[in-house]
Amino acid sequence: MEFHEKLQELRKSRSITQEELAEALFVSRTAVSKWESGRGYPNIDSLKEIARFFSVTVDELIRPEEVVSAAEDERKDFVSRYLTLICGTLDILPAILLFIPAFGNGTASHEAVSLPCLTGVSPWIRTVFIAVIGLTVLNGICAAVISNFGKPVWNRHRLVTGAALTILGSAVFMITRQPYAGIVFLAVLVIKGILIVKVR
Repeated sequence: MEFHEKLQELRKSRSITQEELAEALFVSRTAVSKWESGRGYPNIDSLKEIARFFSVTVDELIRPEEVVSAAEDERKDFVSRYLTLICGTLDILPAILLFIPAFGNGTASHEAVSLPCLTGVSPWIRTVFIAVIGLTVLNGICAAVISNFGKPVWNRHRLVTGAALTILGSAVFMITRQPYAGIVFLAVLVIKGILIVKVR
């Protein structure tokens, strides 16, 4: 008998609802529903709680192959969350461009200035710079927050959006001959690429 069938059987033998079981295990009703439909496994801590609640052993609840599968799912979830958190933190890094002198101030002046002091470019280009940096930082903040929710789809969206914004930032700053700002975005892109390749 599969884990999800055993869980349903144990719950029904106690005459409790999925909601009541969820409250007893301190998880959401959605989690219990997912486990009972065979769409996922509880993490190791939840598995121990289920065994304790129904006064059975973990071995009675789940077969060894299912334990390996559950552990692998938990590892993937852990890696996905931390990859999203790290990449989100890297996306926040370009905020330093608002404070450090990383922009050439046009042909009239050879000194580098911070973005708020930039006057040697047209206003729309300056607006593009602010928008690219702002969107990248905002995506990073969202990724850092979302990584705590354990939603793999949201994590993937933040990774893809972050990569796209970092590529856009690198291109914008290189095309407009702002190499220092372009290098910051390029460095973030390279670090994220290395992390994603190593994890996958």
